[in-house]
Amino acid sequence: MARRYGGKFSPEAEQPSEPAPRGQFDGARVDPAGARANALFVPAIPLVFTSLNDGAIGLVLGLGAAGLWTGAALLLREGLRAEAAYHARRVARRPAIPRKLFATALTGLGTALAVYKSGMMAGEASILAGVLFGVAASALHLLAFGADPMRDKGMEGVDTFQQDRVARAVGEAERMLSEMSDAIRRAGDRQLDARVERFQATARELFRTVEEDPRDLTGARKYLTVYLRGARDATVKFADIHARTRDASARADYLALLDDLEQNFTARTRKMLLDDRSDLTVEIDVLRDRLQREGVRLD
Repeated sequence: MARRYGGKFSPEAEQPSEPAPRGQFDGARVDPAGARANALFVPAIPLVFTSLNDGAIGLVLGLGAAGLWTGAALLLREGLRAEAAYHARRVARRPAIPRKLFATALTGLGTALAVYKSGMMAGEASILAGVLFGVAASALHLLAFGADPMRDKGMEGVDTFQQDRVARAVGEAERMLSEMSDAIRRAGDRQLDARVERFQATARELFRTVEEDPRDLTGARKYLTVYLRGARDATVKFADIHARTRDASARADYLALLDDLEQNFTARTRKMLLDDRSDLTVEIDVLRDRLQREGVRLD
């Protein structure tokens, strides 16, 4: 569906009363499963159609190879997203399921089956040829996309029980942010899309702070649950109203709500960072006093 053009110099563009606290593209998230990963869905399509006239055995082998390739593409896409989430965090656990490695294995199996099927149709079936082509395809897939992260990051000295609690809380908060994005798209307003993304970037700064120090979860829990749930519900209701009526008053109220939420999330993040710094200062002072009592001079 066509969208009305809008931008900084459009007649209907809003002029901010003060400069935005971030860059224009801060908060924008690019899907890590790009064209390279999506292109791997294509080879299965011609294989299915070319197998329709190859008899029962040829059809089954062709469909099996196409299914393996499609499964590999799906796993690869999810694996790339999991890897991007892993690298975006300073403290993270390795993905529980090595999706990219499974995708590599399925790609090799699908290729071996497709090669064997082609050889059988030509009267030159060779298991060895299928195995060799499968190994080559797996190696190329691994070189192109790499392997999954295999170790935890930043977990030294972290209480795993507390980290699990944080992971569950952040996962639920991320789900609500995703639902906010899905809802605001129904409003059909690109400026609102960008405004919600900016708020989400602020919220994720709070998420990362809590992940780095799970002790902050108690103070931030209402932000991860109550405030985000309210923001999601308000976004859903506003999107439905705005899509039907284009009520300017409702739009202004919703933007004011996002401004208030963003200020509160920013203030909470700064407070947690200051508390962490104060804790570090206290620990350093205590250590210095202890060293001085032990007769160690610090220059």
